[in-house]
Amino acid sequence: MKISCNVKIDYENEKETNAILNSIEVDNLNYIQSKKNGKTLVTRIESDSISSLIHTLDDYLACVSIAEKIIKKK
Repeated sequence: MKISCNVKIDYENEKETNAILNSIEVDNLNYIQSKKNGKTLVTRIESDSISSLIHTLDDYLACVSIAEKIIKKK
């Protein structure tokens, strides 16, 4: 059984969305697909178990948070 989660994060502008996407793309493996839709970062996470999905989601959000902090310092 596959379990999935969709995450949408809105940013102030497309430039910021691009920067975040470029920062986190390296960590996206087969179970995470991220794309930009205007000012929105859209991500789908898939897993075989709820615990694995939660772990992956936690890691993903931590990476996004770090990318946001770095971009805001610039």
